[in-house]
Amino acid sequence: MDSPLIGQVIDGRYEVRSLIARGGMATVYEALDIRLDRTIALKIMHPHLAHDEAFVARFEREAKAAARLTHGHVVGVYDQGRDGENVYLAMELVRGRTLRDILRQYGPLTPEQAMVFLDPILEALAAAHAAGFVHRDIKPENVLVSHDGRVKVADFGLARALSSGTQSVTQGMIIGTVAYLSPEQVEKGEADGRSDLYAAGILLFEMVTGQVPHEGESPLSIAYQHVNSDVPPPSSLRPGLPAEVDALVVTATRRDPAQRYQSAQDFLADARRVRAMLPAPRPFNEARPTLVVSTNSGSPSTRSAQPEPSMPPTPPATPTSFMRSAHRRRSKAPVIIVLVLACVAAAAIGGWYVATHLSSTVPTPNVIGLNVDQARQQLASSGLSLTVGGEAFSETIPPQSIVSSDPMAGAGVREAGTIDVIVSKGPERYAVPDVRGQTQAAATSALDAAHLIVGSVTEDYDDKAAAGTVARSTPKAGTSAKPGAAVDLVISTGPKPVAVPDVTGRKLGNANRTLASAGLTSTTASEQYSETAKAGVVLSQNPRPGTTVNSGTAVSIVVSKGPPPVTVPKLIDMPTARAVATLKKLGLVPRVLKGAATPLNRVYSQDPAPNTDVPKGSTVTIRII
Repeated sequence: MDSPLIGQVIDGRYEVRSLIARGGMATVYEALDIRLDRTIALKIMHPHLAHDEAFVARFEREAKAAARLTHGHVVGVYDQGRDGENVYLAMELVRGRTLRDILRQYGPLTPEQAMVFLDPILEALAAAHAAGFVHRDIKPENVLVSHDGRVKVADFGLARALSSGTQSVTQGMIIGTVAYLSPEQVEKGEADGRSDLYAAGILLFEMVTGQVPHEGESPLSIAYQHVNSDVPPPSSLRPGLPAEVDALVVTATRRDPAQRYQSAQDFLADARRVRAMLPAPRPFNEARPTLVVSTNSGSPSTRSAQPEPSMPPTPPATPTSFMRSAHRRRSKAPVIIVLVLACVAAAAIGGWYVATHLSSTVPTPNVIGLNVDQARQQLASSGLSLTVGGEAFSETIPPQSIVSSDPMAGAGVREAGTIDVIVSKGPERYAVPDVRGQTQAAATSALDAAHLIVGSVTEDYDDKAAAGTVARSTPKAGTSAKPGAAVDLVISTGPKPVAVPDVTGRKLGNANRTLASAGLTSTTASEQYSETAKAGVVLSQNPRPGTTVNSGTAVSIVVSKGPPPVTVPKLIDMPTARAVATLKKLGLVPRVLKGAATPLNRVYSQDPAPNTDVPKGSTVTIRII
């Protein structure tokens, strides 16, 4: 297959090397990350999705969330971005093939073979659910099996981005996945961890029977069956299957979510108990390895890779062990059959010798929950060694204790071999940043940097935050939150508008209280003398009464200083009648003191003294001689 993107460098970083597959959602290329010098899978969204801005926003948000999910059985997401019209996702490149390819080639699996695949799928779901992720699209196309037998689940988060899209974006994409949809997804469009477990139960049914439980001529008819019909036990289609496998399927696929397994850990625990009761899985052949990357489409795409050298059969415990054995071939003549049988007998003897003398295995001890020192001691008693392959967040395993091991507990490991473990970092939590006073765009960036997302965005009046900035958030700043948790924002529209009350004629203290109760503040602009208002009484205000202003606005007021002062005139030697008339004319009150005899009838002293400023209405005492 050819593509015009081959040879181009996307976003200045990813050199497109070759086309791997095309699907309903994206085209996938093998590319070289120039910056880190590693080969990746570059998934580029189809133009009809890339042109939908709402979908691109959801896609980027979900991809960022999925990139934080780190687990050995989950396809890693390295990066996402946009280069012109190319909206892309940089992912771990898995060299192998899909579970759909395996089912298509070999048909129904034995129960023990199916359990080998189911175990890592449930491990991946348990880790994802603990971190707050729901896959929403578990199906064989999204389960990848690498050449070395590792099972990985792909496309976490992308199903949500699609399912939230417009009808034009998602039209036709549900056809390949409706066989695995839970009743609640069909009826309400809602999904939680139990919806993934329902799909995993359908997947187990398909692995052991070769078909899905509900089939029909249209997606609608299949969806109707999910809502109205129970999933039958697999043995109803394939008699002889163990009752324990029936029980796993029936429990995982009950129509009422409350009656299903309530967690992937519960499902996984039962699956491992059933697996321990079954014989070792019979091997089957992988003659030509393929290069596979999930495209989230209904039909898988594969590309041939170089054949690997054949290996002697070993007691299988992982997908590797039963994907590298002798291939059953049909012969056309009895002579060929005889020759083939002779060769097989010789190979079997040689393989038995190698398996028993060079490649003997021991069961992997269960070290989950132990710290590294404890696990190392336990493994040493079985002749095994331990290496720490990395760290991962866990909601259930304490920090510095082991979250998972490879090979997993109970699986076969070569004597004196090494067990690779992942150590818990404890629950993944992030502090809600303080985004008050920031614009919505800046707050979104801050939350994204803190591994959180924006929830609801509403508007409200606020006296402190400027209009267009964040007034408050829920949860509050500093609160510890899970990755991907939503933080609701309230955007300020500025102070709340209020009507200015009339405070003229009131005492200053009363006026201040009235303005404060209305959400306003007061400033005393000046004081003025008043012939009519007593000192301390408000003479005027600005803004005027009844004016609508923002809450918190300052109202300027002018306060009375009382009547203006009067300068006491010189009254000495002035006739009594004239002095009294002069005082009264100035608004002063005369107080006349006379002796027993006043022959001159003139003022000989006064209090206050001349040229003294006194309030209007003050008393001036004069003595008459």
